[in-house]
Amino acid sequence: MPEEKPATGTQAGVVPPSELRASHADRDRTVDVLRVAAGDGLLDADELDERLEIALSARTRGELAALTVDLPTTAGGAAAEVKDVVRIERAFGGPILRTGRWVLPRRLELAVAWCDVTLDLTEAVLTQDALRIDVGMAGKTLKVITAPGVEVDVDGLALVHCRLRHRRAPQDPARPTRLRVELVGQKVHGRVVVRPARRTLGQWLLRRPAALPSGR
Repeated sequence: MPEEKPATGTQAGVVPPSELRASHADRDRTVDVLRVAAGDGLLDADELDERLEIALSARTRGELAALTVDLPTTAGGAAAEVKDVVRIERAFGGPILRTGRWVLPRRLELAVAWCDVTLDLTEAVLTQDALRIDVGMAGKTLKVITAPGVEVDVDGLALVHCRLRHRRAPQDPARPTRLRVELVGQKVHGRVVVRPARRTLGQWLLRRPAALPSGR
């Protein structure tokens, strides 16, 4: 008597895609989607924290898929633009500006000579808890503009005939660190400026902090 096949038509022993085990890369991709979606205002802080906790402990791809099923495809598309390394190269040109809602890579490399560089993190979309900036820069000014919850470590940066101005914003113990930025490498001549975003007149009058960075 021939062996009967499963009524569903699925061969015995074949695991549905949703039940396949999730890898570290699968979890990382989902975390990127969630953080970018939060940066776009699609998730509030509590929803993001709850989904991140589930994503980091998910065992199957189906569990991960359920975390993003209600997000528009544009959120996933934005996450696809998150890069491991972004390298900026320029010599004797105009200023280099990264401002507004730019998506932070996991690592940023600067190979710049005699060009001002401004990295404004006040509205940046955070895709991780740490950002490493490898500096290979001569002349002009490297400026990093921070926001509440953003800490910058300059201990790994070698300065040669270069001035450093590092102004830290008052820390609120109730507010966790959202992003740690590590500056490493070498800056020759010119200046390095690390400072909080300047308050608007309305914020100054109301004594409100500058805007929080997006995505966490």
